[in-house]
Order: sequence, then structure tokens, then C-alpha cells
Amino acid sequence: MTTTATLPILNHVGGAWVGSSSGETIVDRNPARSDEVLGEATVSTPEDVRQAIDAADAAFREWRATPAPQRGDIVRKAADLMERRRDELAHLLTQEEGKVLAESFAEVDRAIANVRFAAGQGTRLTGETIPSAQRGTFIYTVREPLGVVACITPWNFPIAIPAWKIAPALVAGNTVLFKPASLTPLCAVQVVQCFIDGGLPDGVLNMVLGGGETLSRAITSDERVKAISFTGSSEVGRRLYARAAERLCKVQLEMGGKNAVIVMEDADLEKAADSVATGAFGATGQRCTATSRAVVVRSVLADFDRLLAKKAEGWRAGNGLDAGVRMGPIVDETQLRKVRAKIDEGKRSGAKIVRDGSAPSRSDLREGYFLEPTIFIDVDPRAALAQEEIFGPVVSVIPADDLASALAAANAVGYGLSSSIYTSDLRTAFKYADESQAGMLHVNIPTLGGEAQVPFGGVKDSGFGDRECGTAAFDFFSEQKVVYVGY
Repeated sequence: MTTTATLPILNHVGGAWVGSSSGETIVDRNPARSDEVLGEATVSTPEDVRQAIDAADAAFREWRATPAPQRGDIVRKAADLMERRRDELAHLLTQEEGKVLAESFAEVDRAIANVRFAAGQGTRLTGETIPSAQRGTFIYTVREPLGVVACITPWNFPIAIPAWKIAPALVAGNTVLFKPASLTPLCAVQVVQCFIDGGLPDGVLNMVLGGGETLSRAITSDERVKAISFTGSSEVGRRLYARAAERLCKVQLEMGGKNAVIVMEDADLEKAADSVATGAFGATGQRCTATSRAVVVRSVLADFDRLLAKKAEGWRAGNGLDAGVRMGPIVDETQLRKVRAKIDEGKRSGAKIVRDGSAPSRSDLREGYFLEPTIFIDVDPRAALAQEEIFGPVVSVIPADDLASALAAANAVGYGLSSSIYTSDLRTAFKYADESQAGMLHVNIPTLGGEAQVPFGGVKDSGFGDRECGTAAFDFFSEQKVVYVGY
């Protein structure tokens, strides 16, 4: 086995890098070369969580008293450091999570943009003055921090998502307990290091590594944690919310997706097929905004199926650091088995598989956790294949008769994160915008992406609570106080 990082990977509590009280570690592997060990991450316990909350709680009063523009300036310095370390961060991301280098650079750039935007809000945390119905009374509002907040993040965007949660939380005046995914601890360490090197005081940002369920229970049960921002599966998010709600803890959930692209008869089919392929196979399908369904009207269905299959041939799987590779590995063996099980279930459902990437034949792909692009056609919109999140490079093509039936199929899932339509007709586009049940809609644009200044989130099983990113992030990480002054 090859080691390319210092062992072990530690927690950060009260300004120091420390091991857990358990003394246990778990191996962090390169998913493109499963025998390559990148490090050994400490496995935290509820006692470690308590100590991290102790540190955050102790640091809160002084951090809250720090003027917001000064807090923003420290966070801005973290963005500058991320930009300076861009190459190092992107290569680490590809090694640890698996996405191809171009996607890793794009993720780092997104993190930088989000941190910079949040930093700028340090001079814009304004309230408002409100006319009073009483004489001699002045009313105004201010934003106040909540206290200790927890940020629980997934492995699929291990730099961008922590960055866009932590930055607004800090600028708003909160202290943070960060619990990253156990599959990508090295990326989490580097995110924390950028904030520390930017000048954060000890205890303002703390990180604990380890299993999600055990640590999330410790977080949700501690009365000092005033808010929890979570990104992950809908199943886990529901459990976390149920526990936190028992003590009226503020919760923000960004969860799964089963995102559809509707393709109308007047669509640019080349562009639509390219969009679906990019959305389905980019990042190996491991993102909540991935395109997992294409709902296509029958008059162009045959042509679309042919184009999509042709596009899939160009998505070469392999090590994300190698030239010519467009799709990296699945993140680990457990996730690989889950995706393969979903593909097998789809085959048994009666759907027609026109491209099966569940068992790659190239010998170099046997070194890691690889799949190749997989396409099902003639899929029943009620089938599990079209209903359940797969989180892999798998897309289902669903026939539709017209816009009404296409919208019905697109909306007939429990999720509601992102969707898209390809059409040349303005009326069709606006009817779609009126009736699509998703938090983020796109016309002639893929289901992917997001910008730092724009709210991010979904409806139904995809999201709950205030939106992330943009100024909306500060709605979650602050409380409004109203002040009446009689003069």
C-alpha cells in the first residue's frame, strides 16, 4: 500500500489539532486506486463532540463582539488562501473524492466565490427602520448571531459545501462545530486550515471526524447547539430533524434529488442530449443536482435516444488525474455496491438497458471503484428506477405524449430539487416554470450548478428550512431582533 499523507488525520478543537478520545482511526483511500492509502482519520466519540462544543461555546462571546466587518475580513482572507492554494486543493480533491481534475478546479473556484460573497456581507448585515403607529417611538431591527451552530456536510462536494456553510455562519457571528463526511477528511482539514490561517481565533471553528449517526446524535442532543445545517440523504435528514425538533433547534436540510430534464419536440436535440449526458455522467452522477431522468416527447424520442447513447461514448472513465478522462470513480466500495444494486433492480423492472456500465471491462478500471455511463430507456415513471435516488452515472429516459404528461412525470417523485426543460417556445417555458415542482428551474440550461449570490435548495424531500448561499444563507444563521425606542 502507498501512503501519500501524514498519519493520522486529526480533529481541530479549541485551536489545536487533536486525536479522538477513542484512539481509533479509519483508512482514507484513493477511490481510483483502492490500494493507495491517503491517511488514517481519527474516529471521534460523543465526548469529543462535547469538547468541541465546549470550545465553541467559550469562544462565542468574544467572536460575537467582534464587529461584523472585521469578521468578514478574516473570512475574506480564507478565500484568498483558498485561491492561493487552488492547485493543491484541486489535486487533493481528485485524489480523495475521485472527480476529474477539471471538476475539482470548478469546485474549488465555487468555494472561493461563496466564501468571498459571504465575507462581503460583513459590511451588509443591515436591518431596517419601521414607522411606528405611536408618537415619539422609533423602531429598528438588527441581525443577531445564534450562538454555536453545527455544519454537517457530505463527501461529494467536500470543499464547496463546507465552505458555503461555514463562511456565512462565521460572518453572522456564530461559532461553528463542523462535522464533515468520514470519506473525505483530508479535504475537510484543508478547508479548516484556510480559515485558521486567515486569522480565526481559537475555538471559533472546530471540527470532529467520524461516523455520522453517532456524532449527529451528540450534536442534536446538546442544548448549546442553536442551529444545524445539514447536507446529505433525505433519510438521514429526516431523522436528524426529528431529534432536533424535540428541543426546537433551528434546522436547515439540503437533501437528495431525482432531477428531470424535459425535452420537447421543438428542442435543440443536440444541446438537450449533451445537457442530459453532462448532468447524468459528470461528477460520476454523484451530486444532488445530477440529471437522473430525461422525459422526452415521443415525436423526438428515437432521435434523442440515439444522440444520448452517442454522447455517452465520449465519457471515458478513469483516474481523474489522467489526461482524456471525463468521469472519475465512485467514492468507495459501499457506494459502488449500492449503485450496482440499483442498476440490477432496473434490469429486473422491465426497462430496456441500452448501455450497461455496471461492470467495466477495461483492466485499468479494476484498480478502483469504477462504473461507466448507464442508460435505460422506455422507463415507467412509477418504477423505482425513476423514483429513487441512485447517485451514480445512471439515467432513465421516460416517454411522454405532450407537455402536460411530461410535467406530470417530472413532478411524480418525492424529490423537488432541480429540473430543466429544452424548448424553443416561450409559452411552454413559462408554463413549465409555473407548474414544475422543484426549487431550482432551468430553461435550455442543465440541472447542475449554482452561483454564490443565488439561493440554493429544493422542496418536498429535497429541502427544508431557509435556503443556502446568497443572502438567504444569513436568514438561517442569524436571528432578527426588533428594538422599540420611546423618545
